[in-house]
Amino acid sequence: MSDLRPVFDDLREESEELDRLVAELSPEQWARATPAPGWCVAHQIAHLAWTDHSALLAVTDVDAFHALVEKALATPGSFVDEGAEEGAGLPPAELLARWRDGRVALDAALREAPQGARFPWYGPPMSSASMATARLMETWAHGLDVADALGVVRAPTDRLKHVVRIGVRTRDFAFGVHGLPAPLEEFRVELVSPSGELWTYGPEDASQRVTGPALDFCLLVTQRAHRSDLALRAEGEDADRWFDIAQVFAGPPGKGRVPKGAAQ
Repeated sequence: MSDLRPVFDDLREESEELDRLVAELSPEQWARATPAPGWCVAHQIAHLAWTDHSALLAVTDVDAFHALVEKALATPGSFVDEGAEEGAGLPPAELLARWRDGRVALDAALREAPQGARFPWYGPPMSSASMATARLMETWAHGLDVADALGVVRAPTDRLKHVVRIGVRTRDFAFGVHGLPAPLEEFRVELVSPSGELWTYGPEDASQRVTGPALDFCLLVTQRAHRSDLALRAEGEDADRWFDIAQVFAGPPGKGRVPKGAAQ
């Protein structure tokens, strides 16, 4: 990717859309529960602020970032929740300012980074484009949780192409974190974008295929909906198994969401 400005611009727009959703919330709305167990709206924004800060350190202060990794290794499974809990305890105006300042600083750092640079992360090192794509994916996914809590339906945009791309690229990762061998062959993925464009990945003659709306694929790989509630089709045993374990975010296997109407 020679010109990285489109992904940086899309990350900025995705963040600004979520910002408009939370900017005028009352304290009661900030405290409203989201679909993520134990997390309210404030936790969702605090998590984004915390992760933006982690990404900023990875780009600008490697030693400080490695200190964060050491803390994560010392407290596996809890450090992410601790960061969200700490931020959620701030007054809403302070939390909002922290998130805004952090994402502006990260945007500037990514745009100013040398071309071809790679930065440490909690998984494999990431390029500027990959870092921005991951931040866009998380901003979109956690923004969905916020919108659900507020009873708002957000219209999908073609910015989802970045989420689709990372979803396709993390196929083998999803198999790996579940202790399963990665499929030996590439999948064909054909998805219809919000604007009606067909997005395709993989060889046309692949026997394992995934088709359907791009939005539904993004909901699947970010574990924001159960496969039974999505208009996706899998052809092939491995593709079908992927629907049960797809995961774009780092860390251990996520619990996912239960089907609509199922007992919580």
